[in-house]
Amino acid sequence: MADPVRLRVLLLFIIYTFFMSKELHHLRLVGNTPLITLKLNGFEHIDLEVKLEGYNPTGSVKDRAAAYILNKIMANKTINAETTIIESTSGNFGVALSAFCKYNNLRFIAVVDPNITSMNEMLIGAYGAEIIKVTKADSNGGYLLTRIEKIHELMHTIPNTYWVNQYENPLNARAYYDSLGKEICFQAAHIDYAFLGVSSGGTITGVSKKIKENFPECKIIAVDVEGSVIFNRPASKRYIPGIGSSMVPKILKEALIDDVIITNEWETINECYTLLREHNLFVGGSSGSVIAGIKNYFTRMNITQPVNVVTVFPDRGERYFDTIFDKNWCDKIPQKKAEEAVLAG
Repeated sequence: MADPVRLRVLLLFIIYTFFMSKELHHLRLVGNTPLITLKLNGFEHIDLEVKLEGYNPTGSVKDRAAAYILNKIMANKTINAETTIIESTSGNFGVALSAFCKYNNLRFIAVVDPNITSMNEMLIGAYGAEIIKVTKADSNGGYLLTRIEKIHELMHTIPNTYWVNQYENPLNARAYYDSLGKEICFQAAHIDYAFLGVSSGGTITGVSKKIKENFPECKIIAVDVEGSVIFNRPASKRYIPGIGSSMVPKILKEALIDDVIITNEWETINECYTLLREHNLFVGGSSGSVIAGIKNYFTRMNITQPVNVVTVFPDRGERYFDTIFDKNWCDKIPQKKAEEAVLAG
């Protein structure tokens, strides 16, 4: 039988989402999210500041790109009121686009895959978007390439479409350069290292450029996961959406990356639980990944002098209610590490 507490929380969230989908003026409140200080046990020399992107209107950093791109293409008349917006998404960007398309009275089709969380799928539908789910894995074991195949098919069959294409669209990176990157540089007194998770590539491309302009000596560390091919590592099945990719995003060519750290999905899960227990932060998978990346990097590099580090927590934990925060789901992930004992408490 399902946990009654979990069911009550989920029901309340669905009710909240239903009413918020009816009244969307809050979508104008994108950005200006808090930057908080976080102390990591065992890493006292790290002065860590974290940008909490879950405070955006639909709950993730992707609100920035969705609002920015739609505003730009409407202003320059790239699209009109009859245009159908299409995008491939693993979740958060689909939620953001569905909300902002509804706000602007635009038709939106989200092409998703089986790895999307039920919460994200429910949210996309609640905002009125059409959902197409591909089920065939691509050659790298993921679904991104088959999602893009479906995108091309839709563009050939539906007149007057606009593919947002977060993997190549320069407006995606520009959104984060002009907003998230600018806010980080304004809020942080000094930055020695910036750790940024990589998926579609827009966030790290835009933010790295803005940070390097203001803090030229800052090292940009890309955080990726095992199974992702972004940095020429072997492909394998991944379970947690929002970080990693089964192709190399073209937009990433413009990113200013100094080093790369690879984490695994059990480290991601463990750090999500640690953030909840030790810091009262209920955040999503890519947030756990960047914390694992920070710990692994400074352990590997044996850096013990004081350093100023900035990272981004892209979303909130309720998106992972039936995945990362469901221990039964976690038990199904293969090749479990010894660290899984953290989940038992």
